[in-house]
Amino acid sequence: MKEVIQINDQYYILATSSLASDLSRVLKQGETFGVFDVHGDILALGMGEEGIYHEGTRHLSSLELRLGSSRPLLLGSNVNEFNELLAVDLMNPDFTDAEGRLVHRDSLHIFRSKFLWQAACYEQLRITNFSLFPLQSPLVIQFDADFTDIFEVRGMKRERKGKRLETRVNRSSVLLAYEGLDGVVRKTRLSFSPEPAELSETEVRFDLRLVPKEEIRIFMTITCESEDCEVVTESYGKAFSLSQAELEKVRSLNCGITTSNEPFNQWLGRSVTDLQMMLTHTPQGLYPYAGVPWFSTAFGRDGLITALETLWINPGIARGVLAYLAHHQASETNESQDAEPGKILHETRKGEMAALGEIPFGRYYGSVDSTPLFIVLAGAYLERTGDQAFIESIWPNIRRALEWMEHYGDADGDGYLEYARHSPTGLVQQGWKDSNDSVFYADGELAEPPIALSEVQGYAYDAKRHAASMAELMKNGALAEKLRSEAAELKEKFARDFWCDELGVYALALDGKKRPCRVRASNAGHCLFSGIALPEHAKRLSETLLNETFFSGWGVRTLASGEVRYNPMSYHNGSVWPHDNALIAGGLARYGYTEQALKIMEGLFQTSIAMDLHRLPELFCGFKWRRGLGPILYPLSCAPQAWAAGAVFLLLQSVLGLSIDARLRMIRFSYPALPSFLEEVRLTKLRVGEASADLLIKRYGDDVAINVLRREGSLEVVVVK
Repeated sequence: MKEVIQINDQYYILATSSLASDLSRVLKQGETFGVFDVHGDILALGMGEEGIYHEGTRHLSSLELRLGSSRPLLLGSNVNEFNELLAVDLMNPDFTDAEGRLVHRDSLHIFRSKFLWQAACYEQLRITNFSLFPLQSPLVIQFDADFTDIFEVRGMKRERKGKRLETRVNRSSVLLAYEGLDGVVRKTRLSFSPEPAELSETEVRFDLRLVPKEEIRIFMTITCESEDCEVVTESYGKAFSLSQAELEKVRSLNCGITTSNEPFNQWLGRSVTDLQMMLTHTPQGLYPYAGVPWFSTAFGRDGLITALETLWINPGIARGVLAYLAHHQASETNESQDAEPGKILHETRKGEMAALGEIPFGRYYGSVDSTPLFIVLAGAYLERTGDQAFIESIWPNIRRALEWMEHYGDADGDGYLEYARHSPTGLVQQGWKDSNDSVFYADGELAEPPIALSEVQGYAYDAKRHAASMAELMKNGALAEKLRSEAAELKEKFARDFWCDELGVYALALDGKKRPCRVRASNAGHCLFSGIALPEHAKRLSETLLNETFFSGWGVRTLASGEVRYNPMSYHNGSVWPHDNALIAGGLARYGYTEQALKIMEGLFQTSIAMDLHRLPELFCGFKWRRGLGPILYPLSCAPQAWAAGAVFLLLQSVLGLSIDARLRMIRFSYPALPSFLEEVRLTKLRVGEASADLLIKRYGDDVAINVLRREGSLEVVVVK
């Protein structure tokens, strides 16, 4: 039984058991995702998160395959290399047939495959008799739908719920339905082919009769429907072909990357397909949803950072993110949403609880960093693509974002971006570490708002510099000069107010009385990524972030081990986050500390080898590296997760010193390096405008050579050593 723990954070994900206790298999396509066990079933195990979800509602909460009364034995389970198909091999357990004959456990093979397409889950069962005599057995699938909101699955309780409607059963399909308190009827339809021997409201039965070596196939389609959205289904084969074609179309937009190291290639491959899985078509373009299962929706911060991580391999992701967030930019003050004019979205949710306002996240703006990061991404996108027309189209949104930073983000006019929630149901902490205990003083006491986080000032600095360049493009020299002056002033003021020389880091934050939180946290590493750090501070940071209190061997912890609130099993106070590490490594390389960036890259590479499917999760525990043992999983971590998948691309870009200036038609490598485990890296179809190139990057000892294998169009490749 689940109960919500109240800790001044109504949206804490309750853990009565662990996601990590049993391996799960995840599929996602569009607004639909599925979490299955390794058998391909949906059972009430672990946190009870398994199911098929659509637009924030669980449309199938139970699915269990049986041979007679027994569960088949597992042979193997995997998601294919493109993350589109779950394939499971099963065999029968020992059983006695109707004639009293013992059927050995390796007689029947069941191949189970499923994928998602257009709000439907398509499944095929292929059953083969490998015994020497005819076999008969009932095959039974039990099912149910609880139509639970994703926040209920996370542990929230509701005083009232809607009602289940009458289940409709015919010869080959069953329709389960629920009318929510929001007046929306949500439906789950299960269709079977061939026609089953028996079908009820909760169970379907097929009577298997197979002669030796005979194979039969059974198809099941599960659709997620509502009154205004009937789902049109195809045959299994046609739907899979359509799915493959769409995935190939999206995949073709990426720069290809292969290396001399096969385990590294597997990490790269899984990261590419995880990103592809999380990309969702919106009216404004592709948007990387944040993570499965808890965050399969548009998050502003997550989308922006994912787009920055992948900008060099596929700038189309950044364009989709910018267009979507510009379209959903706040236009008025709404305290229940923590919204103010010009502010960029934190997250949006669909589902019954969001529609009723039981959670504030239908459209929620409680994020202090999404707005400056929106401007940073716009400037970086312009440099990467030269797409002036698009930047001109969102320039009014950029201006409104700047106005928010000046008036609302800096309410007291001290030059720093600060936050304090306006909604009593909103997030207490509104930086990327948004758990309620993530910002505190050295003695562990929680900091008093409004809070100015160190990394957010770096984002603001970078935003002003990028906005200045874009203002010049828009023929607004006065604005450009103003922004550059403000950026320079902010950098000087930040160094004075945030630097803690005795700790070798910037303070985690300033509180509402401008008192520094003298805490060693990974936030300071983002100040390298944004460029706000002074060179002398960067040197100290490079030493501090890689010492044994921060660096676990797998990665940089979110909090140094000597701090009062350090806990390697916590969400934000001692764990390791891949995206956090990628940003830190990018910052280290920016200041010339590539050796330290390589160390972080190697730690995450070793992590990927130890992870199921070579998939980096949202986070993992910050326990120290131990010989012969892998990293410790965090029990509630999303996997896949977009900005964790994007980490490898930013890491590779950083150590290569790779930058692209589309206006100069230049690919530039500044002091490139490769880790010891990579002899060479091959890039194919690295596009710059209409031009493209294939490059071979090869390591010779401590030196790296760049060879142009193919060049198409006007394009210059420059190497600086």
